Amino acid sequence: MEQDLRNKVKAAAKEYYKEVFEIKKPRKYIPVSGKVLDEDDLTNMIDATLDMWLTTGRFNEEFEKQFAAWLGAKFALSTNSGSSANLLALSALTSHKLGEKRLKKGDEVITVAAGFPTTVNPIIQQGLVPVFIDSELKTYNIDANKIEEAISPKTKAIFIAHTLGHMFDMDKILYLCKKYNLWLIEDSCDALGATWKGKKAGTIGHIGTYSFYPAHHMTMGEGGAVVTNDPKLYRIILSFRDWGRDCWCKPGVDNTCKNRFNMQFGNLPFGYDHKYTYSHLGFNLKITDWQAALGLSQLNKLPKFLERRKKNAAYLLEHLKDLKDYLILPFVSPGIEPSWFGFLISVKPTAPFTKQELVEYLEDNGIGTRQLFAGNLLRQPAFVEDEISLRIGGGKVQISKDLNEDDYKKLPNTDFIMNNTFWIGTFQGLEEKDLHKTCEVIHNFVKEKTK
Repeated sequence: MEQDLRNKVKAAAKEYYKEVFEIKKPRKYIPVSGKVLDEDDLTNMIDATLDMWLTTGRFNEEFEKQFAAWLGAKFALSTNSGSSANLLALSALTSHKLGEKRLKKGDEVITVAAGFPTTVNPIIQQGLVPVFIDSELKTYNIDANKIEEAISPKTKAIFIAHTLGHMFDMDKILYLCKKYNLWLIEDSCDALGATWKGKKAGTIGHIGTYSFYPAHHMTMGEGGAVVTNDPKLYRIILSFRDWGRDCWCKPGVDNTCKNRFNMQFGNLPFGYDHKYTYSHLGFNLKITDWQAALGLSQLNKLPKFLERRKKNAAYLLEHLKDLKDYLILPFVSPGIEPSWFGFLISVKPTAPFTKQELVEYLEDNGIGTRQLFAGNLLRQPAFVEDEISLRIGGGKVQISKDLNEDDYKKLPNTDFIMNNTFWIGTFQGLEEKDLHKTCEVIHNFVKEKTK
Protein backbone atom coordinates (compact mmCIF):
# COMPACT_ATOMS: atom_id res chain seq x y z
CA MET A 1 0.00 0.00 0.00
CA GLU A 2 2.72 2.46 1.00
CA GLN A 3 4.78 1.70 -2.10
CA ASP A 4 1.72 2.04 -4.33
CA LEU A 5 1.01 5.48 -2.88
CA ARG A 6 4.64 6.48 -3.31
CA ASN A 7 4.56 5.39 -6.96
CA LYS A 8 1.38 7.41 -7.57
CA VAL A 9 2.98 10.54 -6.11
CA LYS A 10 6.10 10.07 -8.24
CA ALA A 11 3.99 9.49 -11.35
CA ALA A 12 2.04 12.67 -10.62
CA ALA A 13 5.34 14.53 -10.19
CA LYS A 14 6.45 13.37 -13.65
CA GLU A 15 3.21 14.65 -15.14
CA TYR A 16 3.68 17.94 -13.32
CA TYR A 17 7.20 18.27 -14.70
CA LYS A 18 6.06 17.64 -18.27
CA GLU A 19 3.23 20.15 -17.96
CA VAL A 20 5.18 22.93 -16.23
CA PHE A 21 8.88 22.61 -17.07
CA GLU A 22 9.25 20.65 -20.31
CA ILE A 23 8.04 23.42 -22.61
CA LYS A 24 11.08 25.32 -23.89
CA LYS A 25 10.73 29.09 -24.07
CA PRO A 26 12.62 31.18 -26.64
CA ARG A 27 16.02 32.20 -25.28
CA LYS A 28 16.63 35.96 -25.17
CA TYR A 29 19.94 35.72 -23.31
CA ILE A 30 22.61 33.04 -23.69
CA PRO A 31 23.87 32.30 -20.17
CA VAL A 32 27.39 31.19 -19.38
CA SER A 33 26.17 28.40 -17.12
CA GLY A 34 23.08 26.85 -15.60
CA LYS A 35 21.37 23.74 -14.35
CA VAL A 36 19.86 21.13 -16.67
CA LEU A 37 17.11 19.20 -14.88
CA ASP A 38 14.56 16.60 -15.93
CA GLU A 39 11.65 14.60 -14.50
CA ASP A 40 13.98 12.06 -12.89
CA ASP A 41 15.60 14.82 -10.83
CA LEU A 42 12.21 15.95 -9.58
CA THR A 43 10.93 12.47 -8.77
CA ASN A 44 14.11 11.60 -6.90
CA MET A 45 13.66 14.68 -4.71
CA ILE A 46 9.99 13.78 -4.20
CA ASP A 47 11.04 10.26 -3.22
CA ALA A 48 13.40 11.71 -0.60
CA THR A 49 10.63 13.99 0.67
CA LEU A 50 8.29 11.05 1.17
CA ASP A 51 10.86 9.49 3.52
CA MET A 52 10.37 12.48 5.87
CA TRP A 53 14.06 12.12 6.79
CA LEU A 54 15.36 15.64 7.22
CA THR A 55 19.15 15.21 7.21
CA THR A 56 21.58 12.90 5.38
CA GLY A 57 20.12 9.43 4.90
CA ARG A 58 19.85 6.62 2.39
CA PHE A 59 20.20 8.84 -0.66
CA ASN A 60 23.36 10.47 0.67
CA GLU A 61 24.89 7.12 1.56
CA GLU A 62 24.27 5.90 -1.97
CA PHE A 63 25.49 9.15 -3.53
CA GLU A 64 28.80 9.09 -1.66
CA LYS A 65 29.30 5.47 -2.69
CA GLN A 66 28.47 6.02 -6.36
CA PHE A 67 30.38 9.30 -6.63
CA ALA A 68 33.55 7.72 -5.24
CA ALA A 69 33.15 4.79 -7.63
CA TRP A 70 32.64 7.08 -10.63
CA LEU A 71 35.81 8.98 -9.78
CA GLY A 72 37.82 5.87 -8.97
CA ALA A 73 38.46 7.14 -5.44
CA LYS A 74 38.24 5.15 -2.20
CA PHE A 75 36.29 7.68 -0.14
CA ALA A 76 33.86 10.52 -0.86
CA LEU A 77 32.11 12.76 1.63
CA SER A 78 29.32 15.11 0.61
CA THR A 79 29.16 18.64 1.99
CA ASN A 80 26.96 21.68 1.59
CA SER A 81 29.12 23.53 -0.99
CA GLY A 82 32.37 23.45 -2.89
CA SER A 83 33.63 26.26 -0.66
CA SER A 84 32.89 24.11 2.39
CA ALA A 85 34.70 21.24 0.68
CA ASN A 86 37.78 23.47 0.41
CA LEU A 87 37.45 24.51 4.05
CA LEU A 88 37.21 20.86 5.13
CA ALA A 89 40.16 19.79 2.99
CA LEU A 90 42.50 22.44 4.37
CA SER A 91 41.22 22.12 7.95
CA ALA A 92 41.81 18.37 7.88
CA LEU A 93 45.52 18.96 7.31
CA THR A 94 45.73 20.89 10.60
CA SER A 95 44.60 17.83 12.60
CA HIS A 96 46.74 16.70 15.56
CA LYS A 97 46.10 13.14 14.32
CA LEU A 98 48.62 13.80 11.52
CA GLY A 99 51.48 14.27 13.99
CA GLU A 100 54.51 16.05 12.52
CA LYS A 101 52.81 16.37 9.13
CA ARG A 102 50.00 18.58 10.45
CA LEU A 103 49.85 22.18 9.28
CA LYS A 104 50.49 24.67 12.09
CA LYS A 105 49.86 28.38 12.32
CA GLY A 106 52.48 30.26 10.31
CA ASP A 107 53.12 27.39 7.90
CA GLU A 108 52.99 28.30 4.22
CA VAL A 109 50.72 27.03 1.46
CA ILE A 110 51.43 27.55 -2.25
CA THR A 111 48.45 28.96 -4.18
CA VAL A 112 47.48 31.50 -6.87
CA ALA A 113 45.76 34.90 -6.91
CA ALA A 114 43.92 34.36 -10.22
CA GLY A 115 40.96 32.28 -9.18
CA PHE A 116 38.05 31.92 -6.79
CA PRO A 117 38.50 33.32 -3.25
CA THR A 118 37.38 30.22 -1.35
CA THR A 119 40.42 28.32 -2.56
CA VAL A 120 42.59 30.82 -0.68
CA ASN A 121 40.31 31.85 2.21
CA PRO A 122 40.68 28.60 4.23
CA ILE A 123 44.46 29.06 4.24
CA ILE A 124 44.05 32.43 5.92
CA GLN A 125 41.19 31.31 8.16
CA GLN A 126 43.40 28.56 9.61
CA GLY A 127 46.20 30.99 10.44
CA LEU A 128 48.45 29.85 7.59
CA VAL A 129 50.37 31.99 5.12
CA PRO A 130 49.36 31.88 1.43
CA VAL A 131 52.29 32.04 -0.99
CA PHE A 132 51.11 33.44 -4.31
CA ILE A 133 52.62 32.17 -7.57
CA ASP A 134 51.89 33.74 -10.94
CA SER A 135 49.67 31.97 -13.46
CA GLU A 136 50.58 30.97 -16.98
CA LEU A 137 48.60 32.16 -19.98
CA LYS A 138 46.65 29.88 -22.31
CA THR A 139 45.84 27.32 -19.57
CA TYR A 140 45.50 30.01 -16.84
CA ASN A 141 46.80 27.56 -14.25
CA ILE A 142 49.67 28.06 -11.81
CA ASP A 143 53.04 28.52 -13.50
CA ALA A 144 54.56 25.28 -12.20
CA ASN A 145 58.05 26.39 -13.22
CA LYS A 146 57.93 29.17 -10.61
CA ILE A 147 56.90 27.05 -7.62
CA GLU A 148 60.23 25.62 -6.54
CA GLU A 149 61.93 29.00 -6.11
CA ALA A 150 59.12 30.02 -3.75
CA ILE A 151 59.36 26.95 -1.48
CA SER A 152 60.82 27.68 1.96
CA PRO A 153 61.35 25.50 5.07
CA LYS A 154 57.87 26.64 6.19
CA THR A 155 56.15 25.50 3.00
CA LYS A 156 53.98 22.48 3.80
CA ALA A 157 51.27 22.25 1.12
CA ILE A 158 50.07 23.21 -2.35
CA PHE A 159 46.40 24.16 -2.63
CA ILE A 160 45.33 25.18 -6.14
CA ALA A 161 42.43 24.79 -8.54
CA HIS A 162 42.28 23.22 -11.97
CA THR A 163 41.25 26.39 -13.81
CA LEU A 164 37.85 26.18 -15.51
CA GLY A 165 38.22 22.47 -16.20
CA HIS A 166 41.81 22.40 -17.49
CA MET A 167 44.17 20.53 -15.17
CA PHE A 168 47.40 22.10 -13.95
CA ASP A 169 50.84 20.57 -14.63
CA MET A 170 50.45 17.35 -12.62
CA ASP A 171 53.84 15.94 -13.61
CA LYS A 172 55.76 18.94 -12.28
CA ILE A 173 53.63 19.46 -9.18
CA LEU A 174 53.61 15.82 -8.12
CA TYR A 175 57.39 15.82 -8.50
CA LEU A 176 57.69 18.86 -6.22
CA CYS A 177 55.27 17.43 -3.66
CA LYS A 178 57.33 14.27 -3.44
CA LYS A 179 60.68 16.10 -3.36
CA TYR A 180 59.64 18.51 -0.58
CA ASN A 181 57.14 16.26 1.22
CA LEU A 182 54.21 18.59 0.55
CA TRP A 183 50.49 17.97 0.85
CA LEU A 184 48.50 18.48 -2.36
CA ILE A 185 44.86 19.59 -2.39
CA GLU A 186 43.27 19.60 -5.84
CA ASP A 187 40.42 22.08 -6.01
CA SER A 188 38.43 20.36 -8.74
CA CYS A 189 35.23 22.35 -8.25
CA ASP A 190 35.42 23.53 -11.87
CA ALA A 191 37.01 20.36 -13.25
CA LEU A 192 34.72 17.43 -12.48
CA GLY A 193 35.52 14.71 -15.03
CA ALA A 194 38.79 16.19 -16.32
CA THR A 195 41.57 13.60 -16.64
CA TRP A 196 45.38 13.45 -16.60
CA LYS A 197 46.83 10.24 -18.04
CA GLY A 198 43.43 8.63 -17.47
CA LYS A 199 43.14 9.67 -13.81
CA LYS A 200 40.32 11.99 -12.83
CA ALA A 201 40.95 15.43 -11.36
CA GLY A 202 40.70 15.42 -7.58
CA THR A 203 41.79 11.81 -7.15
CA ILE A 204 45.54 12.28 -7.71
CA GLY A 205 46.61 14.49 -4.81
CA HIS A 206 45.98 13.81 -1.13
CA ILE A 207 42.52 15.44 -1.17
CA GLY A 208 40.18 16.60 -3.94
CA THR A 209 37.20 18.93 -3.75
CA TYR A 210 34.10 19.44 -5.93
CA SER A 211 31.14 21.79 -6.20
CA PHE A 212 27.56 21.03 -7.21
CA TYR A 213 26.31 24.60 -7.38
CA PRO A 214 23.91 25.11 -10.37
CA ALA A 215 26.72 26.65 -12.45
CA HIS A 216 28.77 23.45 -12.28
CA HIS A 217 28.94 20.26 -14.32
CA MET A 218 26.14 18.66 -12.27
CA THR A 219 24.08 20.13 -9.47
CA MET A 220 22.52 19.57 -6.06
CA GLY A 221 21.43 23.23 -5.94
CA GLU A 222 23.88 23.84 -3.13
CA GLY A 223 26.37 21.08 -2.46
CA GLY A 224 29.90 19.77 -2.78
CA ALA A 225 32.15 16.83 -2.00
CA VAL A 226 35.58 15.95 -0.65
CA VAL A 227 37.41 12.82 -1.80
CA THR A 228 40.56 11.04 -0.67
CA ASN A 229 42.23 7.66 -0.95
CA ASP A 230 43.69 7.89 2.56
CA PRO A 231 41.55 6.26 5.31
CA LYS A 232 43.10 8.44 8.03
CA LEU A 233 42.33 11.63 6.11
CA TYR A 234 38.81 10.34 5.44
CA ARG A 235 38.15 9.95 9.18
CA ILE A 236 39.60 13.39 9.89
CA ILE A 237 37.54 15.09 7.17
CA LEU A 238 34.43 13.29 8.44
CA SER A 239 35.14 14.58 11.94
CA PHE A 240 35.58 18.19 10.80
CA ARG A 241 32.40 17.98 8.70
CA ASP A 242 30.31 16.51 11.55
CA TRP A 243 30.84 18.98 14.43
CA GLY A 244 34.42 17.79 15.09
CA ARG A 245 33.19 14.66 16.83
CA ASP A 246 35.33 11.55 17.13
CA CYS A 247 32.36 9.26 16.49
CA TRP A 248 31.74 8.17 12.90
CA CYS A 249 28.21 6.78 13.30
CA LYS A 250 25.77 7.78 10.57
CA PRO A 251 22.75 9.91 11.59
CA GLY A 252 20.25 7.74 13.47
CA VAL A 253 22.84 5.00 14.15
CA ASP A 254 24.62 4.34 17.47
CA ASN A 255 27.65 2.34 18.61
CA THR A 256 29.19 1.54 15.21
CA CYS A 257 32.55 1.09 16.95
CA LYS A 258 31.04 -1.38 19.51
CA ASN A 259 32.96 0.58 22.14
CA ARG A 260 30.69 3.54 22.79
CA PHE A 261 31.08 3.54 26.58
CA ASN A 262 34.46 1.85 26.88
CA MET A 263 37.12 4.39 25.79
CA GLN A 264 39.28 7.16 27.21
CA PHE A 265 39.59 10.53 25.45
CA GLY A 266 41.30 13.72 26.59
CA ASN A 267 40.60 14.48 30.22
CA LEU A 268 37.06 13.13 30.06
CA PRO A 269 35.90 10.43 32.47
CA PHE A 270 36.60 6.89 31.25
CA GLY A 271 33.64 5.61 29.22
CA TYR A 272 32.25 9.05 28.39
CA ASP A 273 29.77 8.63 25.50
CA HIS A 274 31.83 8.40 22.29
CA LYS A 275 28.90 9.96 20.41
CA TYR A 276 29.61 13.20 22.29
CA THR A 277 33.39 13.15 22.18
CA TYR A 278 35.01 15.87 20.04
CA SER A 279 38.53 15.53 18.67
CA HIS A 280 38.57 18.62 16.41
CA LEU A 281 37.24 22.18 16.32
CA GLY A 282 34.81 21.22 13.61
CA PHE A 283 31.73 22.44 11.78
CA ASN A 284 28.36 21.11 10.66
CA LEU A 285 28.60 21.08 6.86
CA LYS A 286 26.40 18.11 5.92
CA ILE A 287 23.80 18.12 3.15
CA THR A 288 20.17 17.00 3.23
CA ASP A 289 18.86 13.87 1.59
CA TRP A 290 16.95 16.02 -0.91
CA GLN A 291 20.26 17.32 -2.23
CA ALA A 292 21.73 13.82 -2.31
CA ALA A 293 18.67 12.54 -4.18
CA LEU A 294 19.17 15.22 -6.84
CA GLY A 295 22.90 14.47 -6.93
CA LEU A 296 22.24 10.79 -7.57
CA SER A 297 19.96 11.56 -10.49
CA GLN A 298 22.41 14.11 -11.92
CA LEU A 299 25.31 11.68 -11.58
CA ASN A 300 23.53 9.30 -13.95
CA LYS A 301 23.54 12.02 -16.60
CA LEU A 302 27.04 13.36 -15.92
CA PRO A 303 28.81 11.52 -18.80
CA LYS A 304 26.27 12.97 -21.23
CA PHE A 305 26.71 16.44 -19.73
CA LEU A 306 30.49 16.24 -20.03
CA GLU A 307 30.31 15.08 -23.64
CA ARG A 308 28.05 18.00 -24.52
CA ARG A 309 30.43 20.49 -22.89
CA LYS A 310 33.32 18.99 -24.86
CA LYS A 311 31.37 19.29 -28.10
CA ASN A 312 30.43 22.89 -27.36
CA ALA A 313 34.05 23.82 -26.61
CA ALA A 314 35.19 22.18 -29.87
CA TYR A 315 32.64 24.25 -31.78
CA LEU A 316 33.90 27.49 -30.24
CA LEU A 317 37.53 26.58 -30.90
CA GLU A 318 36.78 25.84 -34.54
CA HIS A 319 34.63 28.89 -35.22
CA LEU A 320 36.81 31.46 -33.42
CA LYS A 321 40.24 30.27 -34.57
CA ASP A 322 40.30 32.80 -37.41
CA LEU A 323 40.48 35.57 -34.78
CA LYS A 324 43.83 34.40 -33.40
CA ASP A 325 45.44 37.73 -34.32
CA TYR A 326 43.26 39.42 -31.71
CA LEU A 327 42.24 36.72 -29.20
CA ILE A 328 44.07 34.06 -27.18
CA LEU A 329 41.94 30.91 -27.22
CA PRO A 330 42.21 27.97 -24.78
CA PHE A 331 45.21 25.67 -25.09
CA VAL A 332 44.94 21.98 -24.19
CA SER A 333 48.11 20.50 -22.67
CA PRO A 334 49.35 17.05 -23.75
CA GLY A 335 47.98 14.21 -21.63
CA ILE A 336 45.07 16.34 -20.39
CA GLU A 337 41.40 15.80 -21.22
CA PRO A 338 39.67 19.00 -20.03
CA SER A 339 36.22 19.07 -18.50
CA TRP A 340 34.99 22.34 -19.91
CA PHE A 341 33.51 24.59 -17.22
CA GLY A 342 33.67 27.52 -19.60
CA PHE A 343 35.62 28.87 -22.57
CA LEU A 344 38.35 31.34 -21.61
CA ILE A 345 39.28 34.11 -24.03
CA SER A 346 41.98 36.75 -23.64
CA VAL A 347 42.18 39.91 -25.69
CA LYS A 348 45.73 40.43 -26.94
CA PRO A 349 47.41 43.70 -25.93
CA THR A 350 47.94 44.45 -29.65
CA ALA A 351 44.22 44.19 -30.46
CA PRO A 352 42.44 47.42 -31.48
CA PHE A 353 39.91 46.93 -28.68
CA THR A 354 39.86 46.04 -24.99
CA LYS A 355 38.36 43.18 -23.03
CA GLN A 356 35.94 45.62 -21.42
CA GLU A 357 34.67 46.76 -24.82
CA LEU A 358 34.19 43.19 -26.04
CA VAL A 359 32.48 42.05 -22.84
CA GLU A 360 30.07 44.99 -22.86
CA TYR A 361 29.25 44.36 -26.53
CA LEU A 362 28.53 40.70 -25.86
CA GLU A 363 26.31 41.48 -22.88
CA ASP A 364 24.44 44.18 -24.86
CA ASN A 365 23.78 41.56 -27.54
CA GLY A 366 22.47 38.88 -25.18
CA ILE A 367 25.65 36.84 -24.69
CA GLY A 368 26.56 36.09 -21.08
CA THR A 369 30.14 36.59 -19.91
CA ARG A 370 32.10 36.09 -16.70
CA GLN A 371 35.47 37.18 -15.36
CA LEU A 372 38.03 34.64 -14.24
CA PHE A 373 36.50 35.16 -10.80
CA ALA A 374 38.60 37.46 -8.60
CA GLY A 375 40.99 38.47 -11.40
CA ASN A 376 43.85 39.36 -9.08
CA LEU A 377 42.68 38.44 -5.60
CA LEU A 378 45.35 40.63 -4.02
CA ARG A 379 43.68 43.71 -5.50
CA GLN A 380 40.27 42.81 -4.02
CA PRO A 381 38.89 44.89 -1.09
CA ALA A 382 39.28 41.98 1.33
CA PHE A 383 43.06 42.09 0.86
CA VAL A 384 43.44 45.83 0.42
CA GLU A 385 41.46 46.71 3.55
CA ASP A 386 42.57 43.87 5.84
CA GLU A 387 45.88 42.85 7.37
CA ILE A 388 46.63 39.41 5.94
CA SER A 389 50.07 37.82 6.13
CA LEU A 390 51.20 36.56 2.72
CA ARG A 391 54.15 36.01 0.44
CA ILE A 392 54.47 36.66 -3.28
CA GLY A 393 56.75 34.12 -4.96
CA GLY A 394 60.14 33.88 -3.28
CA GLY A 395 59.81 37.22 -1.50
CA LYS A 396 59.37 38.06 2.17
CA VAL A 397 56.18 37.77 4.22
CA GLN A 398 54.15 40.98 3.86
CA ILE A 399 50.89 42.44 5.13
CA SER A 400 48.27 42.59 2.39
CA LYS A 401 47.11 46.18 2.99
CA ASP A 402 50.68 47.39 2.51
CA LEU A 403 51.06 45.96 -1.00
CA ASN A 404 51.92 48.43 -3.77
CA GLU A 405 52.28 48.39 -7.55
CA ASP A 406 55.82 47.01 -7.33
CA ASP A 407 54.40 44.00 -5.47
CA TYR A 408 51.66 43.45 -8.04
CA LYS A 409 54.26 43.52 -10.81
CA LYS A 410 55.62 40.25 -9.40
CA LEU A 411 52.44 38.62 -10.73
CA PRO A 412 52.31 40.04 -14.29
CA ASN A 413 50.19 37.28 -15.81
CA THR A 414 47.71 37.53 -12.95
CA ASP A 415 47.20 41.20 -13.74
CA PHE A 416 46.99 40.34 -17.45
CA ILE A 417 44.17 37.90 -16.66
CA MET A 418 42.40 40.55 -14.60
CA ASN A 419 42.63 43.09 -17.45
CA ASN A 420 42.37 40.94 -20.57
CA THR A 421 40.56 37.67 -19.82
CA PHE A 422 36.91 36.60 -19.63
CA TRP A 423 34.90 33.49 -20.43
CA ILE A 424 31.75 32.40 -22.23
CA GLY A 425 29.60 29.33 -21.77
CA THR A 426 30.04 25.72 -22.83
CA PHE A 427 27.50 24.16 -20.47
CA GLN A 428 25.20 21.33 -21.48
CA GLY A 429 22.13 23.56 -21.78
CA LEU A 430 23.59 25.40 -24.77
CA GLU A 431 22.67 24.31 -28.29
CA GLU A 432 24.53 24.83 -31.54
CA LYS A 433 22.33 27.80 -32.42
CA ASP A 434 23.45 29.49 -29.17
CA LEU A 435 27.09 28.90 -30.01
CA HIS A 436 26.54 30.08 -33.58
CA LYS A 437 25.05 33.33 -32.30
CA THR A 438 27.92 33.77 -29.83
CA CYS A 439 30.55 33.38 -32.54
CA GLU A 440 28.60 35.62 -34.92
CA VAL A 441 28.39 38.41 -32.35
CA ILE A 442 32.13 38.18 -31.60
CA HIS A 443 32.95 38.30 -35.33
CA ASN A 444 30.66 41.30 -35.84
CA PHE A 445 32.41 43.14 -33.01
CA VAL A 446 35.89 42.44 -34.39
CA LYS A 447 34.80 43.57 -37.86
CA GLU A 448 33.51 46.86 -36.45
CA LYS A 449 36.77 47.45 -34.58
CA THR A 450 39.08 46.53 -37.47
CA LYS A 451 37.47 48.43 -40.34
